[in-house]
Amino acid sequence: MTFNFISAQENEQIAEKIIAMEKAALERWTHGDPSGYVEIYSKDIVYFDPSLEKRIDGLEILSEYYEQARGKVYAERFELVNPVVQTDGKMAVLTFNYQSFNSEIIRKWNCTEVYRLEDDGNWKICQSHWSLTQPFKSE
Repeated sequence: MTFNFISAQENEQIAEKIIAMEKAALERWTHGDPSGYVEIYSKDIVYFDPSLEKRIDGLEILSEYYEQARGKVYAERFELVNPVVQTDGKMAVLTFNYQSFNSEIIRKWNCTEVYRLEDDGNWKICQSHWSLTQPFKSE
């Protein structure tokens, strides 16, 4: 197994780029446009969503699933809470807590996105996992 070691500056540049890509996709998503994500997914994306029983494999199927949400998702604003990017220069894992706000409703999610540096030099998400934030409560 080989590891790519990158400088702290390179790590910071990658982290900034990844977080900016995610925020741009979410900005579109919160205004009913799933295309922001579709454009940054790899062709071999694997996707987990808490509303689905099984994983979605592949961009074509995920794009069809997202079309059902077109024009139906809206948030007044959103926040990426504590985003962290871990990278080796060719793969980057972004984890964050997501909060969306509508009037007095706050929705909270956990998200993990695995980005891969593609042969064309663009970062693409190859694995996406969303889950609802519901901490266990003591009985």
